[in-house]
Amino acid sequence: MPQTQMPALRDVLQWEVRTWSRALPLWARDLPAQRPLKALAVGEREGGLALWLAAQGVDVTCTDLNPFPAAMRALHERYKLSERITYAQADVTALEFPSGTFDVVVFKSVIGALGSKERQAVAIKETQRVLRPGGVLLFAENLSGSSLHGYLRKRFVRWATYWRYLCWPEDADLFSSFSRVEVARTGLLAPFGRSEWQRDLLARLDRLLELVTPAAWRTVLYGVCTK
Repeated sequence: MPQTQMPALRDVLQWEVRTWSRALPLWARDLPAQRPLKALAVGEREGGLALWLAAQGVDVTCTDLNPFPAAMRALHERYKLSERITYAQADVTALEFPSGTFDVVVFKSVIGALGSKERQAVAIKETQRVLRPGGVLLFAENLSGSSLHGYLRKRFVRWATYWRYLCWPEDADLFSSFSRVEVARTGLLAPFGRSEWQRDLLARLDRLLELVTPAAWRTVLYGVCTK
């Protein structure tokens, strides 16, 4: 099937778009070429990653722990991709799908909400379980960043009290069940923007600052894991 025109990045990623969009070239490179292709999108309250996959001719099961807002389904309908997307409520720590169901699993900024490394490990093992052999996990997650990031999150981010930000490479063991793991880190000042245009401007500056600052200060981890 010919590829549909790709959706706007804002519809795919919703916030801090320039920073998080750096994951997409890596994901696209490792997205299996064969069709039909079955994917599971996890934590899809806004439905953007399901939209991105469906636009590339992938059949997607779009899931979230909570009921979907009407605006999310309307987004998929606006791009005329609803026929490629099915919807289900699902808990990433206990996915109700048989092992080896999917060719692709994708999520963005999801497992931090689980609050502990133990629950994050369960979630990652579940994503690995539902993948077929040779299938890929495409992911992007928030990193702990610098001490300044930690201080400002405690003061101004309401969910920081329960969110567990990943550390790298300390948390590499979360992905140890995969045969291949490739990751990259990005982001520095962009989370400090108070509006999307400010975050976009800061993300442009980040590309320069990343050349002269420690990798441990990055705020986003993204990658591809192969089962």
